[in-house]
Amino acid sequence: MNSYDAIVIGAGHNGLTNAAYLAKAGKQVLVLERRHVIGGAAVTEEIYPGFKYSVCSYVVSLLRPEVIRELDLASYDLEIIPLDCSFTPMPDGDYLARWNDHAKTRREIMRHSLTDAEAYEQFGKLMYHMAMAVKPILSMTPPNTTSLNPRELLSLVALGKRFRGLGKKFLYDMTKLMTMSSADFLTEWFETEVLKATMSASGIIGTFLGPRSPGTAYVLLHHYMGEIDGTFRSWGFARGGMGSISRAIAQAAQSHGAEIRTEAAVDQVLIKNGHASGVVLGNGEEIHSKIVVSGVDPKRTFLKMVDPHHLDPDFVKQVRHFKIRGSSGKVNLALSALPNFTCLPGNGPHIRGAISISPTIDYLERAYDDAKYGCYSRRPYLDIIIPSTIDPSMAPPGKHVMSIFVQYAPYHIKDGTWKERRDEFGDNVINTLSEYAPNLKDIILHRQVLTPWDLEQEFGLTEGNIFHGELTLDQLFFLRPVPGWAQYRTPIKNLYMCGAGTHPGGGVMGASGRLAALEVLKDWRKGKI
Repeated sequence: MNSYDAIVIGAGHNGLTNAAYLAKAGKQVLVLERRHVIGGAAVTEEIYPGFKYSVCSYVVSLLRPEVIRELDLASYDLEIIPLDCSFTPMPDGDYLARWNDHAKTRREIMRHSLTDAEAYEQFGKLMYHMAMAVKPILSMTPPNTTSLNPRELLSLVALGKRFRGLGKKFLYDMTKLMTMSSADFLTEWFETEVLKATMSASGIIGTFLGPRSPGTAYVLLHHYMGEIDGTFRSWGFARGGMGSISRAIAQAAQSHGAEIRTEAAVDQVLIKNGHASGVVLGNGEEIHSKIVVSGVDPKRTFLKMVDPHHLDPDFVKQVRHFKIRGSSGKVNLALSALPNFTCLPGNGPHIRGAISISPTIDYLERAYDDAKYGCYSRRPYLDIIIPSTIDPSMAPPGKHVMSIFVQYAPYHIKDGTWKERRDEFGDNVINTLSEYAPNLKDIILHRQVLTPWDLEQEFGLTEGNIFHGELTLDQLFFLRPVPGWAQYRTPIKNLYMCGAGTHPGGGVMGASGRLAALEVLKDWRKGKI
């Protein structure tokens, strides 16, 4: 078949979600993926025999409940296992642990500060109400703020009323969250340095900003909005690795008739008379369709796959200015045994959750300082999980896999190239973690090091940005990806966007794919396609 109702570019989890909704609505859908495996950055691969790596994304929380429900992902064996805790080892031999058990967490924080134990309770309530107020926005198409369409105006009015009804104190706190740095916001609440640092780290993940940079408090809230099985603020691991999420969504799409092709790189979007009419693959093959939906980032879509003469120069300029700076890397390890942390030796629940190397805010800020001037962080922020302690199928018996998210690693590195400095970068990560777990170097069987350049080359993430664009205030909601084009449509008729470069942004959510599909189907019903 060489003609379809819809072609979706990219089999990342958003592209697959979009295809599943379109196919469920009866459309003939083709998904084209440049790699040999589906999933984009949500992928599981056996890089070293017997060891399964969640190569890029490694934890899940933001996956939208409506996507799970409407696509019936549970019937495709999707299972999310909650993480037990968040564990931060400290250089002085102490540690901080926050558990799934609230009372246990309170006692642990009390060990560091009685004042913070009381404040933690109140802070949790505030963030809960903030997240509950903002969370519905993750499931709505941004209104067009310049439109005179009554429906658009009513949508804006309803949004305004909802926020106004939450009271003055809420609006003051929300304004702080949207404008302050995560460090400053948390300093208003807590005095324990390791607690502030570990919590503020959620505000810098995936951004080229430091904990003291204005706007990072919102990113902190963004990561607070997750849930697992209705449990708020829970993070988990998908059994079988993050690729199992993509696999479940793909099976849902295929059950409704969608076709998925791997090793089918799209070179160009076909445009005739201002309308997208299909794609050209890297091998020269042309495939035609009524619409094209791009699941790749805005820069790759409009600056590489679309001939610029089809676009207004001002639009191209806005896309060029879209901030998509890479700031992180990844190191995956196959281990012969478990790491042994000096501050809490041996096996235990502390290694069955997230392990954070974030001892102080100054530590994180210095890591950012290195990146600002074109160097990877000499002492990086590390966010670690050991998936095999949660799901033994990820490694052979008695052995383990370790997933290490690393920040900062700027895409534009000052000295040499990332290809030349990849091993040096990996060594630095291992050396940093070994300061807390001295046996680490002796138990490594294999390592995979991914720099921002590798993320771009292998996974198509421009500059290695894991969110397809930074989650800063000027790139959110009706400003994402560019003002005037935040409703998944583009200046080219019948060309849509469904990747994380659209609202509501990054994370394994599926929200962008779902919302884009709903807008496409709306246009279909109105006869615009």
